[in-house]
Amino acid sequence: MDAETVLTTTRSVRRKLDFDREVPEDVLHDCLRVAQQAPAAGSMAAQFRWLLVRDPATKAGIAAYNREAAEAAWAKYGHLVEARALKSAQHLVRNLDRVPVLAIPCMIGRPPSDAFTQSAYFGSAYPAIWSFQLALRDRGLGSSICGYHLQDHESDVAALLGIPGDVMQISLLAVGYTTQRDFRPAARPAVRDITYFDAWERAGSLG
Repeated sequence: MDAETVLTTTRSVRRKLDFDREVPEDVLHDCLRVAQQAPAAGSMAAQFRWLLVRDPATKAGIAAYNREAAEAAWAKYGHLVEARALKSAQHLVRNLDRVPVLAIPCMIGRPPSDAFTQSAYFGSAYPAIWSFQLALRDRGLGSSICGYHLQDHESDVAALLGIPGDVMQISLLAVGYTTQRDFRPAARPAVRDITYFDAWERAGSLG
């Protein structure tokens, strides 16, 4: 698969994850090897960790915390979400315990309070997360960020997994093989409509 295809067809896969196909450890290792090469700010790369959960009972515990937080959020804000997207999210959350692997990217050290350091902190985590997702896509797997538990239950999941108090769970990714291979680019705003040159809302010439 060429680079542009991987970049433009890596979707948040929720309804098309194969719950019954095991993900081999060597495939996960290979995808994390790729993720390790993502850009990071200075020493932040050394603070990044991955926790991969495959044990059914542990996944069930994490899934319960995610489901509780998600259902509460949908009760308040579900009417603001496009119906198809909401149904897709509900399918994943309500079956999260069946997903073959739950991948939790973490950073040693809690998030800083100032915007500048936050940029370096989270900006050193998400390139690796995205690279991991791209590597999964290239190998026939899919993923979706599903970190509802971070709202109210980060400490509960930390206790369940033995994560130290000074370690931040950045997100949670549901990982598995996909039941289809031919994902396509999604509808997005035209580049010329979202790009400004030199000043806010100063029209450019792209497109």
